[in-house]
Amino acid sequence: MLQEPGPDGPIYMVNLLKFRAQADYKDGRESALTGREAYNLYATEVTRVIQQHAGKILFSADVSGLLLGHVDELWDAVAIAQYPNRAALIAMSMSEALSEPSKHREAGLQGQLNIETVGTGLFD
Repeated sequence: MLQEPGPDGPIYMVNLLKFRAQADYKDGRESALTGREAYNLYATEVTRVIQQHAGKILFSADVSGLLLGHVDELWDAVAIAQYPNRAALIAMSMSEALSEPSKHREAGLQGQLNIETVGTGLFD
């Protein structure tokens, strides 16, 4: 799906994040960082790279509870990023500038969902 042209106009990526209790680096390095702390190292850099590709972070927050529905386990945080189009998202995600910071993302996350959405005017 990611390599397909995608919808016209802006896309909004909804990111659901689940952090590891302790960062776990694939290269075996020792770390006293929590998963959230490791991910935050990545988040600082990815925010900069997103902006370089004409995108922006619209929203980020910790999940505080579930008011309706049922899940076995809640996600820890939610972030929404806006990109002018899917091509900008792809260019950002393939940026060499994220090579090293991505190690922190992998070490910090137990799980992640990236949901591509487009504006529909449903609540306009």
